[in-house]
Amino acid sequence: MSAEFRPLLSVQDVDVHYGKFHALKNVSLDVGAGECVGLVGESGSGKSTLGKAILGLADVSRGSVLFDGSDITRASRAQRRELAKSIQVVFQDPYGSLDPAMTVGQILAEPLQVAGTKPAEAGEIIREMLGRVKLDEDAIDRYPNEFSGGQRQRIAIARALVRKPRLIVCDEPVSALDLTTQATIIDLFIDLQRSTGVSYLFVSHDLGVVRRICHRVAVMYKGEIVEHGDGDAMTTQPEHPYSRRLLMASPVADPDEQARRREAWLQVRAA
Repeated sequence: MSAEFRPLLSVQDVDVHYGKFHALKNVSLDVGAGECVGLVGESGSGKSTLGKAILGLADVSRGSVLFDGSDITRASRAQRRELAKSIQVVFQDPYGSLDPAMTVGQILAEPLQVAGTKPAEAGEIIREMLGRVKLDEDAIDRYPNEFSGGQRQRIAIARALVRKPRLIVCDEPVSALDLTTQATIIDLFIDLQRSTGVSYLFVSHDLGVVRRICHRVAVMYKGEIVEHGDGDAMTTQPEHPYSRRLLMASPVADPDEQARRREAWLQVRAA
């Protein structure tokens, strides 16, 4: 990485405990401006806990989280509300993350109202965001249950973008979608990053998912980052045994290649 690299987000030696359980152990991770960093691991590896620590939803017992050079590790509620204009999140479940009693227009207007945006300006922003995520303007008056899973995730992405954040924590944002829809949503994330310059921390259990979008990738196992590096290298030829197991477990479209991967994965697990 260039000596001139200046992280937008810097996680430094972070530990998180849930009672006696040591969920994160000395975790360090940087995300640069306009960069997508993947954080990959199986369920229970600690990757979502790291996202929660960044968002202030999990208490950090040691270490620090810096955003744009400022320590936000123990930011107050008021400071977190202020940070919401710069740091947003897209959750895994597009079905559960949207209020079914609100129209799409109301869902997208809510964060703008909190920020004090005037109704006329909010309407313009909402229409622009719907266009950016490739939804028709008539979506404004419709409810979440009228949309497919992929369309609901587009709505969730639009909600995260309406305040023009600098960083979005993407917590398994495509894992609840079928493979074809996953590819479409990843393309959308890529297009939005190119047009807005937003940074992503992209949390996933699948190295195959992050291959197309992430500039760098870190692999987490039992609360520790066991390997990190360039996105292409990490998603094709990782070195750590755990990273290789994750790669073997990634689904591919070719049935023969999928069968070979599964056989290799079973052999590694049995070893």
